[in-house]
Parts: sequence; structure tokens; C-alpha cells
Amino acid sequence: MLMISSNAAIIAELAPGGVLRAAINLGNVVLAHDDPQEGPSGVTVDLARALAAQLGLPLELIAYPTAGAVIPGLLRDRWDIAFLAAEPERAALVRFTAPYVYIDATYLVRQDAPFQAADALDVPGVRIAVGKGAAYDLALTRRLQAATLVRAATSAAAIDQFMADGLEAAAGIRQALDDAANAHPGYRVLADRFSRVEQGMAVPQGRETAATYVADFLEAQKRSGFIRGALDRHGQGSATVADAAPS
Repeated sequence: MLMISSNAAIIAELAPGGVLRAAINLGNVVLAHDDPQEGPSGVTVDLARALAAQLGLPLELIAYPTAGAVIPGLLRDRWDIAFLAAEPERAALVRFTAPYVYIDATYLVRQDAPFQAADALDVPGVRIAVGKGAAYDLALTRRLQAATLVRAATSAAAIDQFMADGLEAAAGIRQALDDAANAHPGYRVLADRFSRVEQGMAVPQGRETAATYVADFLEAQKRSGFIRGALDRHGQGSATVADAAPS
């Protein structure tokens, strides 16, 4: 473990309040969920705890129901690190590490729907439910030319709205859509994807020394197998861990 004295400048920049405040997105089941007994749990929580322990800092978990709520929290100075998809719209405010996990974003459709590939949905008259502010909302906003996005408050609410309102599809991460299809006969998840979501750690812009430290920390967790082990332990064995940079 690194000594606090050797990291005084990093700590002052990364956690100026003396507590490492980590934003946890509960809207992505691969990364975190809210355990009734333990509170926030998942690979992002494990990473936040490991970083705080390495720096000798107390940790405060700041839970958000969706990724779209995390950036507004930064604007109110509520967190010091976050776990987010690296999207251009966010990069003006945060510095991202390299990705630590890849997640497919795809569509949930009815079993009898004609769609077999993600690109086939971008036609007039197709309505796609999506969680407002999620990485796949941002990606589809950039990508779609003809289909219409119908935004719901959360990704789970988007799936409900798709089913209740007879929309043509719901967009989301594959793991959550698979769970929905398994729980509701008559639905299926497309085999391909419209986007590969690259999940990274994020540090507010202007904290360059701290951002470099966090990036190096994350690469070490990839090389050691920590991230793979955490994902497996939390039931997310299908998630793909990004390769570590050469040491």
C-alpha cells in the first residue's frame, strides 16, 4: 500500500475534503446494484474501496439512480470520482481513464418483430424507448437518422414503457435486456449491437495529477485480475474486461 505522505499532492487534488467521494451509478446492473442489507454493491463499489484503501482515505459512496444524474452531481460538487461510459458529451467536464469493461448496447423487441439487426430499426415510424441520459441514449442521439427516441426516467422504466405502450423497441445494455426477455415471454434481444459501451473511471477536469494516478490504479486492477474477479463475484461473468495497457 502506498503511504499517505508520498501521495499528499494526489490526495489534496483528488479528495480535497479528506474523504474520497465516489459516484455510483445504480442504473447499470453490470456495474452496481442496491443491496437491501449492504447498500450499493458491485465492481464499481469494489474499485472505489480499493482506491480509497490504497490512498488511506475514508470512502463515501454517492449513489445515483441513473448515469444521467451523475454529471449534474459533479456540477454541484458532490463527488470526486465516478464510473461512467466514456461519451464525448461528458468529456468536456471529466477526464476518463482507458476503459476497464466493455458492455454491448442493443435492442429488446417483440418475438414477432421483423427486426433482426440493430441498423434495421433506424427507419421512420420506429419508436425506441431509452433511459434519459444513459450512454446508449447519447449514442443513439448521435446515430439515429429516422427512428424516434422515447425517453424514460430510467433504463428500467424504458423497458416498462416499451412493453406497456407498444413501442417498437427498448434500448439498453444486453444484460438488462436479457433479464427482461427471460422474465417476459414473447420478447427477444437482438444478437448484434448498435454500440459497444466503454466504461471508465472519471475524474473532474482540472485534476490532472489525480487523473493520472487513477488511470494507473485502474490499469493495475486490470492486470491483477481484480476487475475480472469482482465482476464474477457479483454475477456479471458475461461482462468483458478491457485489456490492460502494456506495463
